Amino acid sequence: MADVGGWIWECNLRSFLELLSHYVGYRFDATDWETVALAVEATDDEQPDGWYSYPLIGEHRQVEVRLARAAGGDELMVAVNGTLTPELEVRADTLLAAFSAG
Repeated sequence: MADVGGWIWECNLRSFLELLSHYVGYRFDATDWETVALAVEATDDEQPDGWYSYPLIGEHRQVEVRLARAAGGDELMVAVNGTLTPELEVRADTLLAAFSAG
């Protein structure tokens, strides 16, 4: 099991999840987005139970994305857990870097 983590700007969450889903082989749709967007509202990275987890289950890969709003900011803390191939680990890390850029 690997874990890739960091933060992104909250406004980039949908694009992050759509691209990560593509790499996993999961079709992230409007229903997925509505579910995640609503759930993220109540998250808080400073609370142990303040994180939200969402599974992305593709044909051959499965990851869990954990999300929490950073207290007092526009950032979202993100952790991608699962059986990540080296390629998927690099892609997830690259997405985090790209979507946290100013």
